Amino acid sequence: MSSTIATKKGKVKQRQGSSLQWISGIVLGIGGLFFLLPFFWMVLSSFKPENEIVRIPPTLWPDTFTLYNFKYLFQNMNFDVYLINTLIIVLFSFVGMFLNAIAGYGFAKYDFKGRNALFVLVLATMMIPSQVTMIPVYLILNSIGLTNTMTGIVLPGLVGAFAIFLFRQFMSTIPTELLEATRLDGASEYRIFLQIVLPISKPIIAVQAILTFIAGWNSFLWPLIIANDESLYTLSVGLSLLKGQYSGNFGLQMAGAAFMVTPVIVLFTYFQRHIIENFSISGMK
Repeated sequence: MSSTIATKKGKVKQRQGSSLQWISGIVLGIGGLFFLLPFFWMVLSSFKPENEIVRIPPTLWPDTFTLYNFKYLFQNMNFDVYLINTLIIVLFSFVGMFLNAIAGYGFAKYDFKGRNALFVLVLATMMIPSQVTMIPVYLILNSIGLTNTMTGIVLPGLVGAFAIFLFRQFMSTIPTELLEATRLDGASEYRIFLQIVLPISKPIIAVQAILTFIAGWNSFLWPLIIANDESLYTLSVGLSLLKGQYSGNFGLQMAGAAFMVTPVIVLFTYFQRHIIENFSISGMK
């Protein structure tokens, strides 16, 4: 008798749990759609003519579908130049990611004098806001003639303490015995790193590649400070110019914002599971 009652109670709790899951899913789904509505509005408005954007009452779906706003940005607002500059920064950011991987591997697998102290020093730089170091870095670059150059834009971002930390944490989990066995087989240190360590580190490389792309794609403050020539501006800087020169043209602003935000959202949405999982692997919970 008691077992029958317990079984019935278990079934009731199971139904209640299933109902709560459904209710939670519905509530979260509605909330997600609510928060995505401004993004959909921005993207759809970028394909509307200006008179339709300011129409009262507003419409969500464009009555007249047009690419005029995007064409104007790239033909008259130098967004093609801004895009090339941004892609150059992203490219060199990936070069910097490779350098960070080398540094992380060194801290993880090489036992040299002062390793721990040097690693603590690297971590200590993470406590200093980047805004604090901008003026000293600017003065250094200005003294060697690298202001208002693409080199001056990409050089300070080649190496980052956070990326070194992530690579070091992950590469510390690689068995040292595996590397020693490879050395006994006659492999050079370069071959060990390129053919053994990097393939094993694909998960953290994928995460860091995503973060590197997002940081390079959204680069704004440093290019704005270091570059006086508009031909060196990035997409983010160009987008900020729209707020001043074309503050009343909502179509151009929507098109510029949609072009900037959409690749990042798509990329992050697709790889967000890998980012969370590998942060946990690296000890970043």
